[in-house]
Amino acid sequence: MTLKALAALAWWRDLVAPPGHDGGGDRAAAARLRRASTIAEAMMEPAAITLFRQVGATRAEDLPRVALTAAILANVRIDAPGQTVARIVGPEDPDRPETAILKPIRFKRLLEAEGEDEQLVAFRRLLRQCGGTLPVADIAQSLLDWNDARRRRWVFDYWRAEPLAPFASSSSPALPQEAPTP
Repeated sequence: MTLKALAALAWWRDLVAPPGHDGGGDRAAAARLRRASTIAEAMMEPAAITLFRQVGATRAEDLPRVALTAAILANVRIDAPGQTVARIVGPEDPDRPETAILKPIRFKRLLEAEGEDEQLVAFRRLLRQCGGTLPVADIAQSLLDWNDARRRRWVFDYWRAEPLAPFASSSSPALPQEAPTP
């Protein structure tokens, strides 16, 4: 778990009071983040700026990604550490895709979502499918560093597969080289 993910987890705990706990948390800020219909609205929420600072973001270009993370984390009701989000929503067995919480077509749409506003809709849908229960640190880490490598990791986790080990150049036989043409 990265320092950013730990900071986001602490921020979430301060924002959302535990179930059955009266008081604590900032329920008004959480509600505003849950209702934000665009990333621009989420960026205007002071709680998103607090998250921006706590995760150590320093560039203005990072604010939309952090605001997306804040808006999604505000929808998480219960932390479920221990597994990755993709593993939780994926099928129990790759040969039985119908057992997935998030069906393969929805998972594909989530991975293909472009831009923070589209991702806001897709990740909120994911949270609804999970009843608001997901591992906070994993989803925060994923959202803060959402890129092609992260998407590939999610695919492997979703299908309960492991990527092939990269070829080691020292143990691989050298490929024959073509003779230069005169």
